[in-house]
Amino acid sequence: MTHSVFASPSSSSSVFIATTNHRCYHRRKTHLPITSLPPFLRRPPPPSPSLSWPRRLAASAPVRCTSGLSEMDDVTGSSLFPLQRCKTVHVVRHAQGIHNVEGEKDYKAYLSPELFDAHLTPLGWDQVDSLRKHIKACGLSKKIELVITSPLLRTMQTAVGVFGGDSHSDGNNTPALMVENAGKSRRPAISSLNCPPFIAVEYCREHLGVHPCDKRSSISEYRQLFPAIDFSLIENDEDILWKADVREANEEVAARGVKFINWLWTRKEKEIAIVSHSGFLFHTLQMFGGDCHPIVKEEIGKHFANCELRSMVLVDRSMLGSDSSCSNYHPGKAPGGLDLPSDVAHEKHCTQKNMV
Repeated sequence: MTHSVFASPSSSSSVFIATTNHRCYHRRKTHLPITSLPPFLRRPPPPSPSLSWPRRLAASAPVRCTSGLSEMDDVTGSSLFPLQRCKTVHVVRHAQGIHNVEGEKDYKAYLSPELFDAHLTPLGWDQVDSLRKHIKACGLSKKIELVITSPLLRTMQTAVGVFGGDSHSDGNNTPALMVENAGKSRRPAISSLNCPPFIAVEYCREHLGVHPCDKRSSISEYRQLFPAIDFSLIENDEDILWKADVREANEEVAARGVKFINWLWTRKEKEIAIVSHSGFLFHTLQMFGGDCHPIVKEEIGKHFANCELRSMVLVDRSMLGSDSSCSNYHPGKAPGGLDLPSDVAHEKHCTQKNMV
């Protein structure tokens, strides 16, 4: 199994950058078991030290993501794939959190317990509002079938604020996506009506360990704050993945990200929004696009600004998914007739002539 963003022909999946990148950041431009020692967090055995770490990861992981730039001569300017082998993913980094502000002032602030499970700043909520207006204006809000969010406070606040329903009224019998003032938001409750389903997935969390801002609260607490988010794929109530003295390596984040991309093929939805984190997105997407033009690779893998949205196409090259086309049509039982293609008829004629 392999995935790549605009990857080599030998890869099993590709992700193509869409025609539009969206920013909302000031003026700059199946069951998912998680056990105490999940396999996707174990450090892979080190291959040859002479390789760069993305190539070492590709050599050691069961999923090979990209080919090298040396194969670019073999890549044509366009690619063609069956529609049922594609998904559109709209990838978003969370809006500004309190840890972003404090960490910009002093990097050591990331070690502060006061930043535990960091929430959005007032500016972050302004960014959420701007992105929400954008996706409604361009029609994207009507296309998304599923919202996947990292189970941290700042990503869930961003996800429900951008893709959720309108204000939740007390007389509404449906559960709210977010209750009033969740996570010191000073925001009204957000409705789960007229919006896609939301699901929390541990795979797309930020770097694990050491930084308290990247440790999540208990799922039981989250269920009180975000009643309509589906937390069923998270087995452990407490955060057993975060370790106070061990920071997840970049290679491990990238390997986890590739597994997350693979997992997307277990979903039936074709248009999916993903709300995650800068480090996770950067190290995951760096694994893709190695055989693209450098500008295309840059479009895919560069760092995300807060509340930036990028739309990409994920391509299944080796039958990881099992969907059939809903739009392809074959005559089947319709009245048929002689339909031998002219080029096949020509070859048949030449073959028969040569046999005489």
